[in-house]
Amino acid sequence: MKKNIWIWNHYATNMIEDKAGRHYWLAENLIVNGYNPTIFCASTLHNTDGNIDTEGNIFTKEESGDVPFVIVKTPKYSGNGKKRIINMISFYKNLFPTAKKYANEHGKPDVILASSVHPLTLVAGIKMAKKLGVPCICEVRDLWPESIVAYGSLKKNSVVAKILYLGEKWIYRNADSVIMTWEGGKQYIIDQGWDNQIDLNKIQHISNGVIIDSFDKNSQYNKILDSDLEDKNYKNLVYAGSIRRVNNLGLLLDAAKIIQEYDKKVRFLIYGSGDEKEMLENRCKEEGISNVIFKGRVDKKMVPSILTRSYANILHNSSTSLDKYGQSQNKFFEYLAAGRLIIQTYTTGYSILEKYNCGVSAIKQQPKDIAEIILEACKDNEKAEQVGANARKAAYEFDFANLTKKLIEIIENV
Repeated sequence: MKKNIWIWNHYATNMIEDKAGRHYWLAENLIVNGYNPTIFCASTLHNTDGNIDTEGNIFTKEESGDVPFVIVKTPKYSGNGKKRIINMISFYKNLFPTAKKYANEHGKPDVILASSVHPLTLVAGIKMAKKLGVPCICEVRDLWPESIVAYGSLKKNSVVAKILYLGEKWIYRNADSVIMTWEGGKQYIIDQGWDNQIDLNKIQHISNGVIIDSFDKNSQYNKILDSDLEDKNYKNLVYAGSIRRVNNLGLLLDAAKIIQEYDKKVRFLIYGSGDEKEMLENRCKEEGISNVIFKGRVDKKMVPSILTRSYANILHNSSTSLDKYGQSQNKFFEYLAAGRLIIQTYTTGYSILEKYNCGVSAIKQQPKDIAEIILEACKDNEKAEQVGANARKAAYEFDFANLTKKLIEIIENV
């Protein structure tokens, strides 16, 4: 008999149209392996004004390909203020009647997989699973409040932080299994001093990943025309992502400024948009940083064709204390699939780059250190090609077909 798997992710709504994303791909592969997954998500689309009309009901059902979605009614919000918090609380509260009604109509699940970003979804998953008499797997994709503390938005010893840490520990203790997207999840529990209260054997690791077949099709059929990218007189280093304060691209400009003094052939192509783009473009003009070109935003399906035609791809964001637990950015696995040398401007624990010899990383995230590793990496074309081939080989380890096998093992043993 096929097992029913409920996947709870507040922000999975955009997957209905995109037919892509971690839980969509896991669900697709669960279906291939004989399971019946259903994704529960909010009616609001994150970072947009969109809201799916549930027509006055607490939920509606949508289909995306073969993957069914349950849309939980939530109020509109914008930004990261009070209305977003109200939206989170509303999703949490409405999950209970939605789950009860859906179970009455379609049968209860065999397992609930409750996924963060915010922890209220995990709390709801644990509570609902107990009511239904089924196990709950909690998937942690963002450490709350540790990530907020790491970025300096919350003091570790504040009352709010202490309450959130207590809630986090409660989740780990009460979940039947915990999946973390970083390999160092067990070490995080140890560092928090919770290993005497939480069974480390139930802490599992499933990273983010890539659908290689989809990546290759996009690379072939959604090619962007770009004369800068095609210009082989330069060694084009590609950054693809947001251009906001948290991405700290000013640091990359500092490194670029040093590099242009030593090698005029090394050039940075920045694909993406954000509220710091104009400021950084002006800085390039004012300071004469001529080896950086801002290419603007491109459609997601065009990104593979860009990444596969670079000399190397740059993984860059503000380094924090969380890096010691590993890495699992979505873009990193696209970089692997691109089969090009990866340049990381910081160092992580449990390094995939080191394990598979598919790139280089700066020991310190400082302009001088970044410039040095880039200049060194661009010296040997043959070595860069070999390292890129290693990246492509490593990508198969992180294809969602393989990642789903790990999830199935957890489901069957929970």
